[in-house]
Amino acid sequence: MKVIFDAAQKRHYPGFFLTSGARAANPETPARADILLSAARDAGLTPEVPPDLGLAPAASIHTPEYLAFLEGIFARWQRIEGASDEVIPNIHPDRRGGAYPLSAVGQAGYHMTDTSCPIGAETFPAALRSAHAAAHAADLVRQGDDAAYALCRPPGHHAFKDLAGGFCYLNNAAIAAQALRCTVPRVAILDIDVHHGNGTQGVFYDRADVLTVSLHADPTRFYPFFWGHADERGEGAGLGYNFNLPLVRKTGDEGFLAALDRALARIAAFCPGALVIALGLDAYEGDPFAGLSVSTPGFRRIGGKIGELALPTVLVQEGGYVCEGLGCNLTAFLDGFRASHRVAEGALA
Repeated sequence: MKVIFDAAQKRHYPGFFLTSGARAANPETPARADILLSAARDAGLTPEVPPDLGLAPAASIHTPEYLAFLEGIFARWQRIEGASDEVIPNIHPDRRGGAYPLSAVGQAGYHMTDTSCPIGAETFPAALRSAHAAAHAADLVRQGDDAAYALCRPPGHHAFKDLAGGFCYLNNAAIAAQALRCTVPRVAILDIDVHHGNGTQGVFYDRADVLTVSLHADPTRFYPFFWGHADERGEGAGLGYNFNLPLVRKTGDEGFLAALDRALARIAAFCPGALVIALGLDAYEGDPFAGLSVSTPGFRRIGGKIGELALPTVLVQEGGYVCEGLGCNLTAFLDGFRASHRVAEGALA
């Protein structure tokens, strides 16, 4: 099994974000990638740098308007007298239909849901390489690998088709799922991050070919607040193809695993040809976001249960922030997953 990562992904280094109105250091730091890469090596994974795939993977999910914004907004922002060092929105429209603003300030508000996704000089190149990691991992699985791990940093599951948010710019899990759809008619995405994958849900909300399932801390009092509730089931052709399992704050191993059983049963009923795991490790009891209370042995059990689906699988890194257990949690998950994961030869042939 390979871990896909390019050191260029570390060049994005956001300075700060606002939390409860206070300025704080942004926790989505390059150090996360160093810890996770070391842990993947400890688990026996072979590192591989993804090829340069250009804009195509991102364009399979995101609008050209949004990609043009991401590519050019930093340079435009720097031409504004007195502008901040990073692009940070200061206007949040209550609707997004109709006219499209021409100003950099207006477009930042249009394309960024919150202040936790600042855009610097290296943000778009790093996000693009992160998307390449996800797309290449999917290509490896399409070509016959049982599984591949995309160490995506920056992460992606809060990014909609034309919106950045929550440390995320390009939706890596959605990009991987779309790539797998070239080979199989149905793909399932299972998101186990402590935060609901609202962007992933939004991308596929009206589609029946991709099932989206998310386990996360109840958003009633937890980010992303406006998405992730149990009554969100999809719409149009996608009605019944979105399944949210919000969990009470501080839910530990047994509660998480019980919800995971429900998630896996729904995935089995969908009968997908491949699986994408949005692998958040921030459900950990010691994670700085303190939403859930999964232990390191719990991550091993979670990985083992997911592996039992025996599906060609792309693991896409989402959250999980710098703390004492971060690397151990990834190693535990990978060990559990690989111990139980068995895919029939030529499953995607």
